[in-house]
Amino acid sequence: MPTTPPLSVRRNRHGRGQRGPLLPQQTPRFRTRAQSFDMAVLEAYAPIQNAFADQLTTLDLAVDTVPRMRLRADMTVLPDEIVADGPVPLGRIVPAGVDAKGRPTRSRLVIFRMPIEARCATREERSELLSTVLTSLVANYLNLSPQDIDPRFSW
Repeated sequence: MPTTPPLSVRRNRHGRGQRGPLLPQQTPRFRTRAQSFDMAVLEAYAPIQNAFADQLTTLDLAVDTVPRMRLRADMTVLPDEIVADGPVPLGRIVPAGVDAKGRPTRSRLVIFRMPIEARCATREERSELLSTVLTSLVANYLNLSPQDIDPRFSW
């Protein structure tokens, strides 16, 4: 029977308590921050997907760590397919097209993890912001009003 290496517990500096992982990585409940954010995105997207399943069959959902787009500093109005907080994008829709190898790609809804986590202090705030961003992006994709997607929508 293989043995797992003991957890390294760092010393108790300045009375802050033991430092180290709360759960060992081998336990099923252990999740990284990125994994817990992915789960939160799926939980926020589930009601929208259930309500508009037929229209969203061609839309993929993706999470990226940071936005990889170049925005000009003088841009005061962003395109409709980008949801932003000031100059920082929180999510965007990548339309269907053709990749560099000539293969067709599907439309993709991309959520940016770091900008959203930086704006939220609690899980409730994060789920509210995620539902707002997802509602806005799906409404843009379906050419609907955000209130048609979620009647509680407010930006």
